[in-house]
Amino acid sequence: MIATEPGKLRMVFTHEPLVPPGSQTLTFDNKTIPSASYAESNGAAEITVTGSAPLFASFSNDGRTITIAPAPQSTAQAPTQAPGPQGPGLQQGTSLPGSQATAPAQPGSAISGANLNRLVPYFAVVDASHGGDERGAALSDQLAEKDVTLGFARRLRQELETRGLTTLVLRDGDTTLSLDQRASLANSTHPAIYICVHAASQGTGVRLYTALLPAGGDNRGPFLDWETAQSGFRSASQIAEASLAEEFGKRQVQVRALIAPLRPLNNITGAAVAIEVAPPEAGISGLVSPEYQQLIAGSVAAGVAAVREKLEVGR
Repeated sequence: MIATEPGKLRMVFTHEPLVPPGSQTLTFDNKTIPSASYAESNGAAEITVTGSAPLFASFSNDGRTITIAPAPQSTAQAPTQAPGPQGPGLQQGTSLPGSQATAPAQPGSAISGANLNRLVPYFAVVDASHGGDERGAALSDQLAEKDVTLGFARRLRQELETRGLTTLVLRDGDTTLSLDQRASLANSTHPAIYICVHAASQGTGVRLYTALLPAGGDNRGPFLDWETAQSGFRSASQIAEASLAEEFGKRQVQVRALIAPLRPLNNITGAAVAIEVAPPEAGISGLVSPEYQQLIAGSVAAGVAAVREKLEVGR
């Protein structure tokens, strides 16, 4: 079990064999992570890491390595306000629809450490794929996938929050995040649904994905196998996928529902769906069209809202 609280990250091991350190208190020559402590009780080992900044843990090497690092920081965002007289979904100080889509992502805006340790009851986590050093697909000579996915993610957040569904955009800028980091950050907020956004240059319409789980190890009590953590939530994921597909159908958007080994869907402990947005019939430039982004984001938000109560049950 891994838990975070302001200034601390606790890891409890009940099954994994550990070699205790020579001292119960360890100090490091590091301003961010100055110390850690080790304790044993009732057959369980607990390691508490103290930090001067919010911390999070990510897994690698097939779950055998745990890396602790500061949570990505972000620039402060203006507080969300109720929709004003401009119309549904528009807020004071908010750009008009589509104005964010064509501008390249700005660096340094991921989920903030302060938000990570604040118990905000986010209903949805929206994850704009790629970012930072990872451009994703070159959709055209000037258009990178990472910028298109961020535009869709921001629009989707607006549509979800207009429907009363609190939403966190996991990467709200041009930030590099590993797949393990994305899953860890998403799971730490315990959302009812995780939505990953991709973009493609081929085909038309939308492709929806739920996780094809790999053969993994067994769960051990409260400890879920990292590679198959999604296994207990596939039913909720399929409910969400079916609702999204229905809404796309109502709006005459071509849609296909697929199962694929698309990470980090398999690591998410909640309903999880990936959306791959292909261009409209007008061509690749349509991916940054305000009208097309509104059509796709509105369909997704309507589909999520339609099964809100069912998703809440599975949290």
